[in-house]
Amino acid sequence: MTDLPTETTRKMGLVIDLDTCVGCHACVISCKGWNTENYGAPLSDQDAYGADPSGTFLNRVHSYEVQPEACGTDPAPAAQLIHFPKSCLHCEDAPCVTVCPTGASYKRVEDGIVLVNESDCIGCGLCAWSCPYGARELDLAAGVMKKCTLCVDRIYNENLPEEDRVPACVRTCPAGARHFGDLGDPTSDVSQLVAERGGMDLMPEQGTKPVNKYLPPRPKDTLAAQGMEQGAGDIDLLAPLLAPVTEEAGGFLGWLDRALDKLPGGQS
Repeated sequence: MTDLPTETTRKMGLVIDLDTCVGCHACVISCKGWNTENYGAPLSDQDAYGADPSGTFLNRVHSYEVQPEACGTDPAPAAQLIHFPKSCLHCEDAPCVTVCPTGASYKRVEDGIVLVNESDCIGCGLCAWSCPYGARELDLAAGVMKKCTLCVDRIYNENLPEEDRVPACVRTCPAGARHFGDLGDPTSDVSQLVAERGGMDLMPEQGTKPVNKYLPPRPKDTLAAQGMEQGAGDIDLLAPLLAPVTEEAGGFLGWLDRALDKLPGGQS
């Protein structure tokens, strides 16, 4: 079995904004694509186009309808549909590492990333049983456990442009709901984001101390409430888009319009 490092130089991880995630699954597809073609390849599928498809995914998105509680004298906000991405949280006290009988699972000292040495993995599944988040997946074709690597083959690859040296899921998110950085550095962008938005651990009662954080969703009916207070006509979200850019046509279309007006039957 593998011992966990007493401390790591950095704590690289993700911050996921549940307020802006739209559940498009772009992160799921990009993760599947990158990790099938690069580190830890392949991520197999079984009966992909059949009646009962299954496959190995390192990142999944679940959707839940949530009813926020009332706050003080204010009524409960409207129910919200929350899209919840989930992958390995690279826990500081990772039980998947300490339970591994072959030492295949380990946590890196230099950045805190939890990885699997697939050549030593026997596919026993103990790590999957010990993970309270269900973040480990047994690849049926390879017979070994697979998990999120934070795209370790991207983030340190100096052959890539700097903007691409982030996990594939972060790079591809169209809503900007995923953020990557050193959560062990209180001055980093991700740490400040967690502090500002009240970032939280997933299932803190498990005592695993996950590095990844989630930013809670905000009530979605605030604007509607403001509209009721101010009057329906006071807020028009489409007004800036519907306002005319110019009162008089110019260029070729303007010339054509004036020429047509001079024809018999045209406006004077």
